[in-house]
Amino acid sequence: MKLAEQPGVISFAAGMPSSKVFPIERITAACERVLRRDGSAALQYAASEGFAPLIDWVVAHLSARGLHIRPEQIIITNGSQQGLDLVAKSLVDPGSPVLVETPTYVGALQSFAPYEPELIGVACDVEGPLSADLAARASALLREGRAARFLYLLPTYQNPSGRCISPARRADLAGVAALLNLPVVEDDPYADLWYDEPPPAPVATLLPEGTVYLGSFSKILAPGLRLGYLAAPLALVPRLLQGKTAADLHTATFNQRIALEALGEDFLAEALPAVRHLYRERRDMMLTALERAFPDRRLLDWTRPGGGMFIWARLPQGWDAAELLPLASSRGVAYVPGAAFHAGIPDPRTLRLSFVTVEPSQIDAGVTRLAEVIREAERSAPGIGRC
Repeated sequence: MKLAEQPGVISFAAGMPSSKVFPIERITAACERVLRRDGSAALQYAASEGFAPLIDWVVAHLSARGLHIRPEQIIITNGSQQGLDLVAKSLVDPGSPVLVETPTYVGALQSFAPYEPELIGVACDVEGPLSADLAARASALLREGRAARFLYLLPTYQNPSGRCISPARRADLAGVAALLNLPVVEDDPYADLWYDEPPPAPVATLLPEGTVYLGSFSKILAPGLRLGYLAAPLALVPRLLQGKTAADLHTATFNQRIALEALGEDFLAEALPAVRHLYRERRDMMLTALERAFPDRRLLDWTRPGGGMFIWARLPQGWDAAELLPLASSRGVAYVPGAAFHAGIPDPRTLRLSFVTVEPSQIDAGVTRLAEVIREAERSAPGIGRC
């Protein structure tokens, strides 16, 4: 991020939504209405579970996606990142196994790390985790007398890979988890950012009693409000709530009320199509620029995400994206090396490209700079960018 902040650098590194889509006027009006109507309550302490009307909104939102949750299963969190921490705090002990995708969200790895789990990567293809590999790894742990605490999934337009687990694969994974009594933690912040067609129903719809589902307002409203939520089986809620209360008593009362007021009954239907259009347009621009810069894909290959914010790319065998980054930044382009997104043996060839925060006029220029850097590294073989 420091490299990306240098003057003149076109950054494909930012893992955040475009500030152009923030509903500033709507939030301003919501602040005024909340303070006039409910100012005293909005500025007071509140229930640890969250603001009841916002919980009801979450219940209705999830029901529309096929996930039928009771209000008492919901906790409003300080961003979905806090949900990851609460899950780890509640379920992980030092040395306990946790299964994750390959690659997976680096923020989840950071949330789990303080609780000292043994992180075990599950092999994946373009459709997501391989159910056979999941079954083999979970079964091997059971034979050792060490059941995995949970499987962590980010199934819909994953950060970093952009992939979306297919309906058939979701069913296979849920079947394995049910058979082996393996809890699932489903992190789903990008599900509303679909471009080509709506995503499949959440994994939690297939395994409702065995899944903790995490959602976020950051991608549909604004990340500065720091609002997320989790939906958990009733038996687990008291433990999660205890951890929440100990951490911060409750999520900011004022922010919860502002979010509910801003969302109203029409925000998603009115605003999300425009967000999807802007993001889809920028995705298409980056894909076109990549095709033009690397027509044979010999020096760089990449994914075509159906939603979300990221394109996952891979350099040739033997290259290292982290070693290449200083040269790239010196030439005015930045990205995130992919090694940190792996729980086990990293793939140093990988890199993450974010397209949503980059102005259209800069996307082609940034990809052109990246192509020049990679070709310069190729000419300098076996030097820059090589393992």
